[in-house]
Amino acid sequence: MSTVTARPPARRAWGNTVAGLLVLAVMLFPLYWMLNVSLQPSGSAVGTPWFPVQLSFDGYATAIREQGGHLLTSLVVSAGSVVFSLLIATPAAYALAHFRVRGAGIVLFGILISQMIPGIVVANALYSLYNDIGLLNSVPGLILADSSHGIPFAILIIRAFLGNLPSEVIEAARVDGAGQIRTFVSIVLPMSRNALITAALFTFLFTWSDFLFALTLTTTEDVRPVTLGLYQYIGTYVNDWSSVMATAVLASIPAVVLLLVAQRYVAAGVSSGAVK
Repeated sequence: MSTVTARPPARRAWGNTVAGLLVLAVMLFPLYWMLNVSLQPSGSAVGTPWFPVQLSFDGYATAIREQGGHLLTSLVVSAGSVVFSLLIATPAAYALAHFRVRGAGIVLFGILISQMIPGIVVANALYSLYNDIGLLNSVPGLILADSSHGIPFAILIIRAFLGNLPSEVIEAARVDGAGQIRTFVSIVLPMSRNALITAALFTFLFTWSDFLFALTLTTTEDVRPVTLGLYQYIGTYVNDWSSVMATAVLASIPAVVLLLVAQRYVAAGVSSGAVK
């Protein structure tokens, strides 16, 4: 006996489409307004027209001149945090997933607990430590601080993926004479590409959008990420919102590009770690 699936009426389908477009428009409106103001001549954002009739790139020229160094600092810190986090998290996740480590459950529980600690607590503790060892106002100091968020998250993501990795593949490599390190580098890492890209992307986004560590661990203008630079650029009163919004647009570009490029790897990495 065959069953016939009833199709929803065309009117309901159109209604769902319109509702979805309205929700999407509301969610994307702040981004559009940011881009619109950045393309306007210098002035207040209150009197900005709805469309950039008179295009002006003066705001971007000012943003690059005054905030370019801060953007470069954020890029260096974010890339360094990604590299350092993966160097620590990947072998740790492999050991927790495939080795019989005594107390592995306690270690994982500790990693989960570390994700619940408020950032301000960690920042205050790091400030006292950095002040003693001379890491304040330094790129390595910010990389280490941001990695304190990236490493636990990367361990959880990568371990979930490696837990589904067939043990037969690893055993076959060992039978062929490969040692633990060669098996890890030549077999495990290439097969874990999706998980590594997922962990790297989220670590980059965590670091790129960090404000708390930047505010706490930098006291001079020598090393200043773009989040703190933009915050101090606004100040109490702003007469040139086009430059501020242009800086925000420039700060959004790396995250948007990475999300567009890596979205298929992220979807594969998350789903592979979730299905067992």
